[in-house]
Amino acid sequence: MIDGRYRIIERLAVGGMSTVYLATDIRLERNVALKILHPHLAEDPLLVERFRTEAITAAGFSHPHIVGVLDTGVDGHTAYLAMELVNGHTLRDLLKTQGRMAPRQALALLDAVVEGLAAAHAAGLVHRDIKPENVLLSNSGQIKLADFGLARAATNQTSTGNLIGTVAYVSPELVTGAPADARSDIYALGIMLYEMLTGDQPFVADAPIAVAYQHVSNDVPAPSLVLPGLAADLDELVEFCTRKEPEERPQDAEALLGEIRQIRRTLTDAELDSPSVDPESAGSGRGVDATEAIGSPVPLPSTGGQTEATEAITGSERSAGATEVIGAPDNATSVISTPAGATQALPRYNDHTDTGELTGLPLASEDPRSGASGLSPRARERQARKEAKNSRRQWAREAQRPRESLASPSSRRRGWILAIVLFLVTALVATGAWFFGMGPGSPVQIPQLSGQSAASAQQALEAGRVSSSSTQVFDDEIKKGLVVGSEPAAGTTIRRYQSVELLISKGPELFAVPNVVGLEEPAAQKALKGAQVEAGKATKEYDESIAAGQIVSQKPKPEAEVRRGTKVSYVVSRGRAPVKVPDVTGRSEKEAAATLKDAGLDPKKSGTEFDKNVEKGMVISQEPASGKAKRGTTVSFVVSKGPRMVEVPGVRGKQVEKAKKILKDAGFEVEINEGSFGIIFGTVATQDPSSGELPEGSTVTLGVV
Repeated sequence: MIDGRYRIIERLAVGGMSTVYLATDIRLERNVALKILHPHLAEDPLLVERFRTEAITAAGFSHPHIVGVLDTGVDGHTAYLAMELVNGHTLRDLLKTQGRMAPRQALALLDAVVEGLAAAHAAGLVHRDIKPENVLLSNSGQIKLADFGLARAATNQTSTGNLIGTVAYVSPELVTGAPADARSDIYALGIMLYEMLTGDQPFVADAPIAVAYQHVSNDVPAPSLVLPGLAADLDELVEFCTRKEPEERPQDAEALLGEIRQIRRTLTDAELDSPSVDPESAGSGRGVDATEAIGSPVPLPSTGGQTEATEAITGSERSAGATEVIGAPDNATSVISTPAGATQALPRYNDHTDTGELTGLPLASEDPRSGASGLSPRARERQARKEAKNSRRQWAREAQRPRESLASPSSRRRGWILAIVLFLVTALVATGAWFFGMGPGSPVQIPQLSGQSAASAQQALEAGRVSSSSTQVFDDEIKKGLVVGSEPAAGTTIRRYQSVELLISKGPELFAVPNVVGLEEPAAQKALKGAQVEAGKATKEYDESIAAGQIVSQKPKPEAEVRRGTKVSYVVSRGRAPVKVPDVTGRSEKEAAATLKDAGLDPKKSGTEFDKNVEKGMVISQEPASGKAKRGTTVSFVVSKGPRMVEVPGVRGKQVEKAKKILKDAGFEVEINEGSFGIIFGTVATQDPSSGELPEGSTVTLGVV
């Protein structure tokens, strides 16, 4: 169970950075795809935080062709991402089992992927790991792009020289260490299109580093080298997407989408469905019929409303870092077919030449294939189509320079209007190119600012033309006044117009120590933990007022302000201290009771007894007799009733030994007085007292002769 919410059912896939499981969201009672970072990556708190931030951003937008991000979190040492579960298979599965695809199906699938990616690029997200494994084909025919969030999170986690993304689709700039942007995604799409059309990847080698080197050193070959007869527009599209310099590719997915839809409208059904393949020269990829490329019918991305779709200018016509788009209606004249006597458009001056030559669109009388008479008919047709497209694009660029025309006044007015519109569009695109290439919209990577002074960090950002604000935060490690971090975090790529919030340390946060005196020890420990401090050393002492088990005192004192985690020591009461039991034997009853009470004990007379040795009214014995006892312990004592009165037996005339025994047995002491001549007969002659009662232990005197 992950985070008390996701019950893992089975493992679906294992990748270089994560493992994907089929799991059940027990809260919403639905199945999800649960992506869990590998443990060694989850140990990096910076990566986990970047992973979480990217996931939150990805979850912030929704698109039919993007796998939805549902939830993210960290459970202990487990960082996870809950995503929409797509039942079906991947484009990689399709290519493995069915081989290459017909152009119609490849373009339809690519259209859906690029449409979803365009929404992501517009939201500021770059995928960084586009490959067939991340294109999901649902059983219901949906096409979805997966795995936003993970590659971005890992951007700065790996050491210098490591590549983010699968090496077969990695762009040259990533190989050379440059940061990834939307154009890196475009390169990967071009490689993927090549693979869909041919069934093979363009670069293959035994070692990944060798593949990466080929991406940097070699141009991606035209798909038609593998499949002769493939439409030239498809070769051009692959070449456009995979140019070495990012500035020469479509600048984002939106620009590429326009190119794809233009080609889909331009190609004939024959070119879309069944390219002429020479079995001996074709590659290993096996053809896929357009109707069976995907298990269920694939909904083709709608081109409704695209009859006036924009056409993206190719790399040589772009300014670095910008996406330039010029409106090109389908019914716009590119190669004018002029009937006899009709007015023809004048050629336009090419201000990019030094010779002042006039260049322009070819007239109807011009045969674009006239210079290629030595080529085959198919090659001439391909060259003509390419020259026509380049002419249309050249015309679009130069339309901002209206010239005289022999057309009618109404035609000239329409020409002027079109020229002005195109001029404004071009100016807008140029402004956008500056804005996103060198101006406030150009990308910049946030530097590591932690530990710097606020002024130094602000200067570093200002040097990159990035504005900043600051917020003070508590931090236990960073000294007060220094930068803790930034939002977005260091390493994040932003646009220069975006502001960076500096997090300035206020020093450690201080917490008031709670008053735990009088609490039971478990309750005191809970109170300390809740106040962000810890229970320290506990000692036990006797206390006359605090019950046993309760806190007597604490250090630091209540309400003292301390750092998080400070240890608070305390004294636990052992209850009242024991007292010494005084000896009250031989004392009067009243005195004994007072003495015991003063000692903190509870005196109690337990009874009276005769005692020949203890005077009447005096204490004979006590329990306990001595030692220590808890305060309030009851001490019982016995009070003497004095000696017992005994009848004196008469012993005159008895032999002295017998007389002594009788008296002693009766409890008396015996004293012998001898006669003047000593004891002759041993007979008691006199007894004093001779009768009556005497206290037990009294002495009876006997006169013996």
